[in-house]
Amino acid sequence: MATYALDPGAPDPSYLTFWRERHLCTLTTPRPDGSPHVVPVGVTYDPEARLARVITNRTSAKVANVLAAGPEGARVAVCQVAGRRWATLEGLAFVRTERERVTEAERRYAERYERRPAPNPNRVVIEIRLTGAMGRG
Repeated sequence: MATYALDPGAPDPSYLTFWRERHLCTLTTPRPDGSPHVVPVGVTYDPEARLARVITNRTSAKVANVLAAGPEGARVAVCQVAGRRWATLEGLAFVRTERERVTEAERRYAERYERRPAPNPNRVVIEIRLTGAMGRG
């Protein structure tokens, strides 16, 4: 079973289909000491915009880790696995608080996970500007 790298803005059909299925994912962010912080999340993938999105609470550790990386963004990865299929997206993460960005992330989450997220006035979105992708969809 070979692995392969691909352009996150132009995934092959099987890779994109895999990202549209309902799967729990992980987000890996760097802690200020450089160690990895890995947590389960829901992720949406928008290859046209070259973005992955994670909705979360503004007080979460993952948000703190991204913010601690500074204005250049945090190098992060999101990953999902199902049996022998797996996919990883890599890029620079930024915390977005703008209502329109959060609303768009919620809409995409509801589409992928087939349920609207509960209202949360403290919700933000971690947007990941994708620089790489790999896996076997």
